[in-house]
Amino acid sequence: MVIKNQIYVVAICGSLREGSTTHSALSVALTGAEEEGAKVELIDLREYRLIFQSVVSDESDYPPDVHKLKAKVKRADGILLGTPEYHGSFSGVLKYVLDLMGFDEFEKKVIGLVGVSGGRMGAVNALSMLRTVGASLHAFVIPAAVSIPHASDAFDANGNLHDPELTERVKMVGREVTQIATLYNKRE
Repeated sequence: MVIKNQIYVVAICGSLREGSTTHSALSVALTGAEEEGAKVELIDLREYRLIFQSVVSDESDYPPDVHKLKAKVKRADGILLGTPEYHGSFSGVLKYVLDLMGFDEFEKKVIGLVGVSGGRMGAVNALSMLRTVGASLHAFVIPAAVSIPHASDAFDANGNLHDPELTERVKMVGREVTQIATLYNKRE
C-alpha cells in the first residue's frame, strides 16, 4: 500500500484571547500529530478577516480570507477543534467559523477535540456539542477527546502542561487523528 501524501492536520483555535490556553492545548495536540509524521498548522483566527455567513448572498462574495481558511480546512486530512467552554457550550468564535464551512470541508475528515475550562468540570459539554457538529458534517470524530479543567493553572508560562499524563493524553488526540487519517489515505 502507498500513502497518498504526507498527512496534513490543521487545528482551529476557538479562542481569540492573547495567551489562550486553548491555543496552548492545540499546540500540544499538534506535537502529537507531528510525532506521527504529519505536516501541521495551527490556524489562529485573529489572522483572518472573516464575516458572518448570512452577510452576503453568495459565497463568491466572501472576503479572500474566508476562501483561504476554507481551502486550508478542505485540504486537511485531519482537523483538531479546540475550544474554551463558555456557558456550557463551545465558543461563539468557533461556531462562527464552522458556520462558514460545510460538507466540502469536513465530510470524510478525521476530527479530534480538545476543550479547556476555568472550572473543575472541564469542557465536557462543549466537546459533546462539537462531536454532534462533526457527525452532522459527516466527519469521523475520534472517540478520545480531552477536557482540561482549571486551564489557567494547568499550563506554565511557555504553554506547556504541568501534568505529564495530561500532556500525553492531549498529544494522543493529535496522534490518533494522524493515524486514522493515514489509514483513510492508503490505497491499494
